[in-house]
Amino acid sequence: MFQQQSFQTIASGKLYLVPTPIGNLDDMTFRAVETLKSVDLILAEDTRHTQKLLNHFDIQTPTLSFHEHNSKSRLDDVIHRLQAGETIAQVSDAGMPAISDPGADLVSACVENQLAVVPLPGANAALTGLIASGLSTEQFKFIGFLPRKKNAKNEMLASLKNETATMLFYESPFRIKNTVADLVTAWGEERQAVVVRELTKTHEEFLRGQLSELQTYFEEHSDVKGEICFIVAGNPTPNEVDEGIEATIREKPLSWQVEWWMSTKDLSSKQAIKKVAKENQLNKREVYTAYHIEGSD
Repeated sequence: MFQQQSFQTIASGKLYLVPTPIGNLDDMTFRAVETLKSVDLILAEDTRHTQKLLNHFDIQTPTLSFHEHNSKSRLDDVIHRLQAGETIAQVSDAGMPAISDPGADLVSACVENQLAVVPLPGANAALTGLIASGLSTEQFKFIGFLPRKKNAKNEMLASLKNETATMLFYESPFRIKNTVADLVTAWGEERQAVVVRELTKTHEEFLRGQLSELQTYFEEHSDVKGEICFIVAGNPTPNEVDEGIEATIREKPLSWQVEWWMSTKDLSSKQAIKKVAKENQLNKREVYTAYHIEGSD
């Protein structure tokens, strides 16, 4: 359904999407501060965390928690308040709301109910890291967090191996070591990548190099701390990578082989298991176990 939004045509309340600093409080914009002061309510992922920001800028507006665990139960109430004419701001703990954040569902509900959504520009970790990465900014693709389960994670990496655009990821400091190792397995050692830690903060750090070099670094530095995003160069020769991986695929873990055949040749899991068993001269049950049990760790 076609929809045209403007302040003149929408008389009810408005939802403001207000970015917050990703580290340095000086990155808060004048408009963001004024908006948070003027609205009736602020929706926050963690009200205690947001309250520190509000105290810093002497913002007295009341807050209400709105996060992945309660957003569905509170969505109707928020929509009703907007329909009644209230103005509400949505903030995340850091950066742009609605990016890897429950704010996306709220925006969709507002659009469906013909309520105005007003986005404010501001801080975003992925784009901030990208522009200083040294990798191509001509085309880029935001991936966000990879799946935690191994099968799903490997399947996504296999589906992205021929992506030619620069890719932007978020990751936990506790998982970055294993994720970089998974990237080496899925995409090879030579792909250029940048791991960015503590953006805009005192200990801001850029680690640039081939995936193999980053893997070595994290094997030697296992106590990584802080907020992390990482950027990986796109695949400049996608067809060659397919051919290279297929030539050495039996060196990969069995579960990874199954996922690779599924994503590359559009096979079902049953067909891929049969293919891997034949290629490795193994019993199908052994491959089935590796995929469904070992691969789900």
